[in-house]
Amino acid sequence: MKAMTATIRGAFGSALPLLVILVAGLLVMPIAQWGTGQSGWMSGIILGVLLQTTIGVLFLAQAAGTRRVVGIVLIVLAVAWAAEFIGSATTVPFGGYGYTSKLQPQLLGVPLLVPLAWLMMLPPAWAVAQRITGRVSGVAFVAVSALAFTAWDLYLDPQMVHWGLWIWDVSGPYFGIPLANFAGWLLISALITALARPPALPQTPLIVIYALVWIIEAVGQVVFWGLPGPALCGFLGMGIFVALAWRRR
Repeated sequence: MKAMTATIRGAFGSALPLLVILVAGLLVMPIAQWGTGQSGWMSGIILGVLLQTTIGVLFLAQAAGTRRVVGIVLIVLAVAWAAEFIGSATTVPFGGYGYTSKLQPQLLGVPLLVPLAWLMMLPPAWAVAQRITGRVSGVAFVAVSALAFTAWDLYLDPQMVHWGLWIWDVSGPYFGIPLANFAGWLLISALITALARPPALPQTPLIVIYALVWIIEAVGQVVFWGLPGPALCGFLGMGIFVALAWRRR
């Protein structure tokens, strides 16, 4: 037990307390929703995104140093916000959609939490891709990063539409989501990855975070949110990358 504890502490370092809080929040949020309604799960969403983003940035800083990580963060936030702004205004590249007023604050109609959510999940997707491809750059790495990141949206988009955080102009074939949305996610996440050029990351803790999101989202959507279809698809989609990363451990 002591050896296992030491291994966990060694893998996560100073981010371990934040990880514990994050896991607790992810587990408590669905239950809190029952007791507190919208305000409860909205607070849980915000807290979860901020905590997981902080953990990812800590690992980026550990791998690349403060100066480079500032550049990476700015690239991710700027490109993600611009893509969401252009997308919601023009339908390119995600399809026609718009944000409701539930997520606040917003900048020109785009909730500020949205680009933070991109920053939240990109480092785990990068770590998964680095483990699977054995590379930190190149076409294969960028492609697998984009696929691993987009697999998360198999959970996310139906869940956020179910909660009324954004609305699609035309219902699509994937539980109401247009397929163009996933093409947009692939394109923009690949672009961000190519521009950010992430460093060699501490893979194990970030892959653990990816796997935690994979499991907790599936359980939450089946048990608490009544979305068994997206739960199954997300479980299979993200599960492919968890399995591939595990095989290459």
